Amino acid sequence: MDERIKVYDEKMTKTYNNLLAEFGTIRAGRANPNVLNKIKVDYYGTPTPLQQVGNITVPEPRVLQIQPWEASLVKAIEKAILTSDLGINPSNDGRIIRLIFPELTEERRKDLVKDVKKKGEAAKVAVRNIRRDANDYLKKLGKTDVSEDEIKELEDKIQKLTDKYIKDIETAVDEKGKEILTV
Repeated sequence: MDERIKVYDEKMTKTYNNLLAEFGTIRAGRANPNVLNKIKVDYYGTPTPLQQVGNITVPEPRVLQIQPWEASLVKAIEKAILTSDLGINPSNDGRIIRLIFPELTEERRKDLVKDVKKKGEAAKVAVRNIRRDANDYLKKLGKTDVSEDEIKELEDKIQKLTDKYIKDIETAVDEKGKEILTV
């Protein structure tokens, strides 16, 4: 790949990967430890990712179990979950915290699909903005000693990259939508 457009390919890849990471935090009716990725626990005054203060397991399809490394962290983990936007009340037995995911209602599923589509649209806009930046860069190159044919060729490559990432984003949105709507 041409070095001059490689940076734009990397930006588009990051946009796509960020979208996939966001999709991982959207729950689809079954327990998924990724929904806890954004939760930070106050660990001796330092906000620490939940995964670094305990062991997270999925003992049943709709249950997440968190076993803190230190028993003193149970309250802090509970507080972090309650203040997050997860919308689930944790229960604990003093040593282990359990999150029981309720069955999603049809209305909630449709709301989640709308959210997925909105995130997909935002990612597409970001990819198109990267394309615009690339084309601006190529126009500036055209004012130097780079031939018009070479500029046209690079613009075509940027367009092909954009089309590829837009298609990948649409596929990811469709797959996540189907996953959410599957009961």
